[in-house]
Amino acid sequence: MPRRLREDALAIWQAALDAARPEEVVVRALTDPSLPLSAALTRCRRILVVGAGKAGVAMAQALESALIEHRDRITGWINVPAPMPGSALPTLRTGVVLHPARPAGSNHPTAEGVVGAERMLELLASAGPDDVALCLISGGGSALLPAPVAGVPLEDKQAITRLLHGCGATINEMNTVRKHLSRIKGGQLAQAFRGRALFSLIISDVIGDPLDVIASGPTAPDPTTFADALAVLDRYSLRSHTPARVLRYLEEGARGEHPETLKQLPAHVHNVLLGNNERSLRAAQSRGEERGYRVLNLGSYLEGETRPVAIALAGIVRSIKAQGIPLSPPVCVLSGGETTVTLGAEHGKGGRNQEFVLAAAVYLGADGLRNVVVLSGGTDGEDGPTDAAGALAEEDTLARAAALGLRPADFLAHHNAYPFFAATGDLLCTGLTHTNVMDVRLFLVGGAG
Repeated sequence: MPRRLREDALAIWQAALDAARPEEVVVRALTDPSLPLSAALTRCRRILVVGAGKAGVAMAQALESALIEHRDRITGWINVPAPMPGSALPTLRTGVVLHPARPAGSNHPTAEGVVGAERMLELLASAGPDDVALCLISGGGSALLPAPVAGVPLEDKQAITRLLHGCGATINEMNTVRKHLSRIKGGQLAQAFRGRALFSLIISDVIGDPLDVIASGPTAPDPTTFADALAVLDRYSLRSHTPARVLRYLEEGARGEHPETLKQLPAHVHNVLLGNNERSLRAAQSRGEERGYRVLNLGSYLEGETRPVAIALAGIVRSIKAQGIPLSPPVCVLSGGETTVTLGAEHGKGGRNQEFVLAAAVYLGADGLRNVVVLSGGTDGEDGPTDAAGALAEEDTLARAAALGLRPADFLAHHNAYPFFAATGDLLCTGLTHTNVMDVRLFLVGGAG
């Protein structure tokens, strides 16, 4: 049973990942004759393609596959993460350039990203009345779309990004500031387009799928203001640490001296959500049911500090094993969303998914993990600053650790999950998946026998 549980856990997680792959959803959106996008593409003069994100390569390849007959009318530029060492970006047969805009794994804007963002703005500004634009957006797009406002150099944007990361600002707070220092975020990419129609194809990496937050909403209305951006700085006492040119620009904007971000979506701009965490959880649920599990799908809205979330969900597993509540085994407990890890001055190596699994394993112990598997992974294939998507644990994990003289609680105390799971052989390593719909976590509780 334990070996089967492990195999089932991997298969269920793989179903969630497959549901987030762009190959199917992008092609469907571009070719379905019942959708307005298909008709718009057949009547246009040029097809302008722009975008950014971790799924950029796969989305561009899917676009090329669907529109290869139109390749002579396609031109574009997409900022994507740099390829893994030893590999290279693919060459497309259409007129779309895949531009490595930052080192893989970095969340900060770079000069390469600025070059690509400028090309996108220029391309959309060149649109004629019969041109259609396609914008391919996915997780990681904020860092890949830096276009600093006049008077704020890139190094100042990098500095404020580091400050916001370091103080624990939420992604919404971070984007509020970044949008108001950008010429492309907060709907301003859409504003640059003067053609017939712009369709933004979006894979969401944000809880609740708010279009203004995904990649900082380059084609979505922005409900935040310059005053909101300054309020974020005040909330974390950052004004005195903020670069002078950044603070001056935000204060001038709050006085009405700079234009606000987009507040109302133009009629010719259409945002289409293709994939998200909810869709992946539904696919995982179907796979779990196919394999004979009763599925408790807790949804995509789980967030908060990783360890308490892990303990809470592991508590549900204890209830299932001891009392058959809320379901009797065999059971698959699914959850999505994205948790956080607050690091101290000294910490080891790992990520939120590895820490989730280690915290659950420590809480459950060998007895609690008997006939149980816990797995957590990031659908982008990256978990923190590591080459693992996450990890899994079972009863044998703790036995292997004990044989090696490893105390899991010690590794957890130092946020050092990666070397622990590397030693036990339980890292979840996928490589970059070229998609990103946050995390998928699961517990499997086996039945009798």
